[in-house]
Amino acid sequence: MTNLFGYRCEYCEGTVREKRVAREAFKHRAGFVILEDVVIGVCDQCGNRYYAAETLRRVQAIASGKIPPERTEQVPVAHAR
Repeated sequence: MTNLFGYRCEYCEGTVREKRVAREAFKHRAGFVILEDVVIGVCDQCGNRYYAAETLRRVQAIASGKIPPERTEQVPVAHAR
């Protein structure tokens, strides 16, 4: 994995820096997948998030059932009114 960090943000020209986060939620057509203890790229100016292709492939595999999740959590849902 090369050039994952240290490049210019496509939105604001800030620099994308490595950041390890405890939890990151990914929206998928099948719902949501949460990865824990994952390394992502975050722009040091605007905060835009960038993900390695390997990370996105893992999200796809979990969402499609190719890889079973370690656990499932319930998420409360309500109308905004």
